[in-house]
Amino acid sequence: MESVLGRYRNLIVLVGVLFAQVLGLAVQVKRANDIESTRLIRVWAVGAVAPFEKMLLWVQTTTGGVWHNYFYLRGVRAENRALKQEIERMRLEQVRMTQDADQARRLQSLLAFKEQFISQTVAAQVIGSSGSEQSRTVYIDKGESDGIKPDMAVITADGIVGKVWRVFGSTSQVLLINDQTSGAGAILEKSRVQGILRGTPGGEIALEKVMSDETVSVGELVLTSGGERIFPKGLPVGRVTKVSPGADLFLNIRVKPAISLSRLEEVLVVTKIDERQAEPDQAGTTRAADILAERLPTVPHKPENAAGGATVPAPAPPSIPGSHAAADAKPKVSPPTTTANGTVPVVRKAVTSVPSSASELSKAAAGAVKTSRKPVKPVVEPEAHSAAQDAPQ
Repeated sequence: MESVLGRYRNLIVLVGVLFAQVLGLAVQVKRANDIESTRLIRVWAVGAVAPFEKMLLWVQTTTGGVWHNYFYLRGVRAENRALKQEIERMRLEQVRMTQDADQARRLQSLLAFKEQFISQTVAAQVIGSSGSEQSRTVYIDKGESDGIKPDMAVITADGIVGKVWRVFGSTSQVLLINDQTSGAGAILEKSRVQGILRGTPGGEIALEKVMSDETVSVGELVLTSGGERIFPKGLPVGRVTKVSPGADLFLNIRVKPAISLSRLEEVLVVTKIDERQAEPDQAGTTRAADILAERLPTVPHKPENAAGGATVPAPAPPSIPGSHAAADAKPKVSPPTTTANGTVPVVRKAVTSVPSSASELSKAAAGAVKTSRKPVKPVVEPEAHSAAQDAPQ
């Protein structure tokens, strides 16, 4: 080692000096580009380190791909099986719920229930608020000229907002549901418990008039019941956030609105609500009368009409002399009786039926033609003898 250093000492010193000079020049010299100037040493350092970084990144990507595509795939398969089972279960539940919905429509149609549908709305923009804690209202840019009237429902796509309170020429004032003077009918989605929505001084929403013996769970969805005839039934209001015992055997229930009432920008004013009777699903094979008969055993079965295949006996019409049915009907003859003077009176009692309509008359005529094929012996009435001929000679 010493011999090598001693032999090439001058050369090693020269190489070291040259390297130091080149390094110094690289630090001083700058490479100008379109954005900014960069020192030459940085360019060289990046060029020297970049291949190693690319190789390290390739090794990391390959290793990660093998892990995610092979080892981690075992967990993915198990998760995939669980998701498939969940999908199958939800499909079965969807079929059951679809059948229940069709049955509910048929029963609603049978019982003449009516449903409310939003048929016409007017889009409006919020232009201001009341600015007071005592009155929680907002102003919209639609008024009487746009067909807005008091007590119209104001909603959004996520839930209800309130109702129109005052109407001006081109603007309107909307009373929010968290105002102290507001109120609306509400119903819980799962338990179907009904109550009244009221605003609180703190700007919250309370569900009142719910008895303490009812079971209300936190997080349950609250919907409109439509009892106040302003909001259609089934619109989302919010979710239950707090349930505690209250005064007078009622629960103290707090509801978080489905929308942020302090950040309203665009709303919809419901200007027309259609109320029509529920229509049954025409594709259903089960009749609503049969379902009702199964649910309510005391209700008698609905009689089938002529289209269903059953025949209804018609009342016997009065007899009309001279008709075909009267001519072809077989009379009932009472047994002959002999009187004191030797005469044999004949009494005939013919009971005939004549159809009351044209269709029944044609059927009766066809039946008469069939029965007339057999010869019928005419009944001849004996001539009445005079008293002189009956007298003994």
